[in-house]
Amino acid sequence: MEEFILNHKSELLATVITLVALLVLKFILSKTIRKVGSVSDLNKVRTRLIIKYVSFGLSVVGLAVIIFIWGVNFRELGLIFSSVFAVIGVAIFAQWSILSNVTAGIILYFSFPFKIGDRIKIMDKEIEYDGNYVIEDIKAFHIHLRNDDSELLTYPNSLMLQKGVLLIN
Repeated sequence: MEEFILNHKSELLATVITLVALLVLKFILSKTIRKVGSVSDLNKVRTRLIIKYVSFGLSVVGLAVIIFIWGVNFRELGLIFSSVFAVIGVAIFAQWSILSNVTAGIILYFSFPFKIGDRIKIMDKEIEYDGNYVIEDIKAFHIHLRNDDSELLTYPNSLMLQKGVLLIN
């Protein structure tokens, strides 16, 4: 064990520095996202969801940096990654609408045009109800809307960005 530490001192130090930097960056970004959520009076559940997305992204970047630090043979690793990415690519293509809804949820979070409790009218010809809706909840994939007849509509986040939406005061 001592021999391993002596032989890989620089890699171990760079790995520790990378991990500490990622933890500090995660802390700063989480605090910033929470501050944006509280200033904008956004739901705490949505804020935690965005923090999860950011943490996952930082973890992927951290893993890539650590792989680079340790000088893993990219020819062997390339075969593994190409196989994994082929499977992920097929899964992503099959689940494209889910990913677009998650992305739209992140965009809606940071642009915050709507928040829970707002009254809106959706300009969509495919919706039979022509009245107003109250936003009850904003989830990762969809928004819960309640109409004046107390019926619940689950509306995809991506359509909130694509269709015209009137904010009613």
